[in-house]
Amino acid sequence: MEILIRASQFILSLSLLIVLHELGHFIPARLFGTRVEKFYLFFDYKYSLFKKKIGDTVYGIGWIPLGGYVKIAGMIDESMDTEQMKGEPQPWEFRSKPAWQRLIIMLGGVIVNFILGLLIYVMILFVWGKDYVPANEIKNGFTVSEIMKPLGFQDGDKILKIDGKMPLNVLDVNKLLFLRDVKTIEVEHKNGKVETINIPEGFGKTMWTTGQMEPISPLVPAVIDSVFTDYPGYKAGIKKNDKILQVNNTKINSWGDFTKTVSKDTLSKSLAILVARNGQEKEITVTPTEDHKIGVSPVINFPIQHKDYTFGESVSGGTELAYHTLHDYVAQFQYVFTKKGATSLGGFISIGKIFPASWDWMRFWEITAFLSIMLGFMNLLPIPALDGGHVVFTLFEMITGRKPNEKFLEYAQITGFIILVALLLYANGNDIYKLIFK
Repeated sequence: MEILIRASQFILSLSLLIVLHELGHFIPARLFGTRVEKFYLFFDYKYSLFKKKIGDTVYGIGWIPLGGYVKIAGMIDESMDTEQMKGEPQPWEFRSKPAWQRLIIMLGGVIVNFILGLLIYVMILFVWGKDYVPANEIKNGFTVSEIMKPLGFQDGDKILKIDGKMPLNVLDVNKLLFLRDVKTIEVEHKNGKVETINIPEGFGKTMWTTGQMEPISPLVPAVIDSVFTDYPGYKAGIKKNDKILQVNNTKINSWGDFTKTVSKDTLSKSLAILVARNGQEKEITVTPTEDHKIGVSPVINFPIQHKDYTFGESVSGGTELAYHTLHDYVAQFQYVFTKKGATSLGGFISIGKIFPASWDWMRFWEITAFLSIMLGFMNLLPIPALDGGHVVFTLFEMITGRKPNEKFLEYAQITGFIILVALLLYANGNDIYKLIFK
């Protein structure tokens, strides 16, 4: 049932994003008098689940759920229909339009993606508001990992300011350290001394290479609240309300102790976790994932506060949220090109798993907004067969006054298509490998 719910959310979200993205191409194309021959949700190789011709355009649903497309007359695209390019250019064809119009047509999809992500974030804040934990509610302070102690952090530190400002949600500290190039964190040590600690440049890379992605965590008891079904902890038999006593004979006094022990170099190593359950002790053997996770979260013993937004506040807050979502995605994109990042690259199964196992509209829209912004960025990459590739060629023409040869565009499209298929096979192959062997 969980798989069905996740799959339903994924397909609904994907379909919405594809249709709106393609509308971003379709609408300016029609406004500029360009003929659109097909408008498809999913790909229709040799077969369509549904199709209907209205005017000059065939609208349909394909059977291969890997995306969608609009087929614009007089354009070399993923359909690789080169026959039409052999004839004389017609006034309704893409190739006959001025470069500035072709540029707008190609940018229409990603512009819709970015605007859609922003609008969804605005409405999320307006309808549901935002939960947060202020810094003063972490009464016992934070526990810190080994990479933080040389900088001057101590267990029990309370966070006062990040880059000179009091954070709305202090639990965002690890995300800010990893993706936002934090310069300073002001803390209050257990002895009452206040100190501003400088964070070295590129500290996010240190977190990535050491696998310590949560080097600062609230001091809370090591009691399990949630066990995530797709991770090793669930498969090993860890349960809700288990109290962690030891990991590999190391005594655990807090959740921070637990995460620090697990985040050590445990790759391909099993952890012997001793838990207390219903008054009895039980040892469970768990092998963490490559990024040192076993898929559990603690019981939170501090109050979560809620902020409601007026519509005006939602607009400014949603805009800021959309900007930071794009910024953070671009910032972490660099790690894809590392060995660790390449092995963690996932396909449709990984994307499907980020949807909740029970239907949650707020979470659905949060994920859809993120995917919309991610899709916009990915489509802007200067790879032939993506919108970004077409944009690069069009900009080249506008700057130099020389239009790329149609044969060159054809070969570039084939090359880009091969690259995309290879990436698709690799990412989904990673998913299948993890599904079978992890």
